[in-house]
Amino acid sequence: MKIKTAVLGCLMGVVVLLLVHEYSMAQMKTNDQVMPIGIVDVRRALRECKATEKYKERTNAENSKMAAEEEQLSREIQALAAGLRALKPGSSDHLKQYKEYLQKQNDLKTMQEFNPQQKALKHQQWTQELYKEILRITKVLAAEKRLPLVLGSDEPEFPIQRYEELAMTLSTHKVLYSNGCLDLTDEVIAELDKEESKFIN
Repeated sequence: MKIKTAVLGCLMGVVVLLLVHEYSMAQMKTNDQVMPIGIVDVRRALRECKATEKYKERTNAENSKMAAEEEQLSREIQALAAGLRALKPGSSDHLKQYKEYLQKQNDLKTMQEFNPQQKALKHQQWTQELYKEILRITKVLAAEKRLPLVLGSDEPEFPIQRYEELAMTLSTHKVLYSNGCLDLTDEVIAELDKEESKFIN
């Protein structure tokens, strides 16, 4: 009886070991089938693509032109102010030049208020269009590589000078470590470069 019990116990132990082994093998197979997660450094893609380089060149030229126009208008205002001092107050020439002086001052003020807003709006629109293209390219690459998830992995740029910028970084920087993830950033940049002309009008 004792021998039968011992044999039965051994057989049950072998069955349990086999079941545990099969379960662990099934877990390993399941883990092997998990697809890697993709990452994209959006800030680097925006910064390093060819379209950005061309955009900066064009924007710098436009900004220089705006600055030159403001400087020219300032010189004209100074010349009119100097001319007014040489004219008799109340004379028709004095009134005519004073009117031109006020108009040019108003033009300069309008220009100084409008130009920064125009620059900011253009930059916002351009960045938005480029970002939309980055999202589209990322979706295509993820589908091709059968990636279930792609995360933005932008690295913060230290030092962070203002508290508002630090607070924004803390609220938006979510990927703290990404070893083993598939980095698509270079491929995204390469695809953006193929479509460079789309962003330069």
